Amino acid sequence: MVFAFFLIDKSAYNRGMILHLIMGFLSTCFIASANYIINEWLDAEFDQFHPTKKDRPVVSAALKPLYIIIEYVLFAITGLIAAWFCSHLIVLMEVWLFIMGIIYNVRPIRSKEIPYIDVLSESLNNAIRLLIGWFIVTSALLPPVSIILGYWMGGAFLMAIKRFAEYRMIGDKNQAGLYRKSFIYYTEKSLLISAFFYGILSVFFCGIFMIKYRIELLLAIPFLCGLFCIYLNISYKPDSSAQKPEKLFKEKGLLVYIFIFFILLGILMICKLPFLEWFMETSFIRI
Repeated sequence: MVFAFFLIDKSAYNRGMILHLIMGFLSTCFIASANYIINEWLDAEFDQFHPTKKDRPVVSAALKPLYIIIEYVLFAITGLIAAWFCSHLIVLMEVWLFIMGIIYNVRPIRSKEIPYIDVLSESLNNAIRLLIGWFIVTSALLPPVSIILGYWMGGAFLMAIKRFAEYRMIGDKNQAGLYRKSFIYYTEKSLLISAFFYGILSVFFCGIFMIKYRIELLLAIPFLCGLFCIYLNISYKPDSSAQKPEKLFKEKGLLVYIFIFFILLGILMICKLPFLEWFMETSFIRI
């Protein structure tokens, strides 16, 4: 939404944007929740091999499948109804988000069991959410492909680091393979290298976006790289928050860094720095 506000002309804004924001937010929450319902339910037989997830109610308690199915269907329908009050594009995005939950969790595809595809398919949800936010602001224009790809690869970095932290915590390849089949093919080294690759791609695509649409944002690139480094450092902690994103609020240093980073992005989106146009020059410098 922030990118759309700064990049497009006000005449392209959706009418009734506040309603779109409320309903789009609710729709995304319900669809994501529906995806997590089947995620938890279908992972129960594997979570019993995880050091901490084995204590979750869905693993240790005898939950009734009928109640799970009813909850899943109600959340999905409610999410799609909420999207209907926004626009047909947001409906399509929410349907896409819903389908990705099925692809990721449900056999015969169950992409979470395929090495590298597991990370890329789950992190694609980041790009979908970016599109939802954009289309809440405008349904007349498409966002730049570069920022979509940059956001997708940024999510892939986070997901690969999550896998890396999980693999390190379990500490046994056979046990890790029982918990998640993709771990049979992974190693700490391959996970770390893949995360590094996704991080580089994210910075690359974000750099293209910044140069083309808001060159002032180039000054934020070192801070973006620093953010990746901080997150990687968190993954090395015992029982790391990187494998349990819901606990990231406990990482005070990370939160302070993100807060400062967002302030910097806001300033750079507003301020014009003409000297940066030097980066756009195509002529050579005489010496």
